[in-house]
Amino acid sequence: MKVFIGYDTREDIAYQVCKHSILARNKDVDVRPLKQQELRDAGWYTRPIDKLASTEFTFTRFLIPELTNFKGWALFMDSDMILTTDIAELFAQADDKYAVMCVQHDYKVTETTKMDGQKQTIYPRKNWSSVVLWNCGHPSNQKITVDMVNNPNYDGKFFHRFAWLKEEEIGSLPVDWNFLVGHYTADGTMDQEQKEDGTPRALHYTEGGPWFKNYRNCEFHQTWKDVLSDMMENKDE
Repeated sequence: MKVFIGYDTREDIAYQVCKHSILARNKDVDVRPLKQQELRDAGWYTRPIDKLASTEFTFTRFLIPELTNFKGWALFMDSDMILTTDIAELFAQADDKYAVMCVQHDYKVTETTKMDGQKQTIYPRKNWSSVVLWNCGHPSNQKITVDMVNNPNYDGKFFHRFAWLKEEEIGSLPVDWNFLVGHYTADGTMDQEQKEDGTPRALHYTEGGPWFKNYRNCEFHQTWKDVLSDMMENKDE
C-alpha cells in the first residue's frame, strides 16, 4: 500500500502526526511525503511558485499516477489529517472501474481565509481532492503526465475538479474517510455540533488543527494530541 501525504514546510508537525497515525496501526504501508523542493530538484515539478497557493502540494498530488509508473493503487491525503483506523480498510474499497475515489463533499465554505491566513478559494467539488484513492493504472489517468501537471494552461480548478475524467469515472467514498472537522457531525451531516456516536476514520482539520495557536481546542483536538503524545513516546522505535 502506497500513501503519499502532502508536505508543507510550514506544517512539518502536521505531517509527522499524520504519518504516525497511519503507521501506528499498520506498519506495512509505504508512506511518502510529497515535498515540492525535492520534486523540483528531481525535475518532476517545474511550475512557477504560486504565492497564492494555499499549500506547497496544491499541484504535486496530481503527479502521483506517473510517480507510480501508472501502476496499482495509491492514496493521497492532506497532511492536516489523522487516521483513527487501519488504512487497509480504505484500500479494501478500491474498485477498478473508477479512475479515482473520494468523498464527494457538497457544502458551502463560509470562511474567507484559511487557518494560515491564506485566501480561501471556492470552487465546485471543494475538498474532493484532499483525499484521493488513485487507480494509477486506469486508462483515463494516463493523461495526467508530468507535462500536464506543469503546464500553466491547466489551473488548480481543472485538477481539483478532476476535469479530465468523466463523471462515472469518479467513485464515492463514505464521508468519514474525509471528515471535515467543524463542518460535519459524526453521522456525516453538516453541522457544528458533535454527536457522540463514534469517531470518524479520517479526521480532516481543514479549518485549522491543534498545532495552530488559535485552534488548540478545536473539535477532536484531544484525538490529534493523543496521536502526537504516542508519537513522542515511541519516536525511538
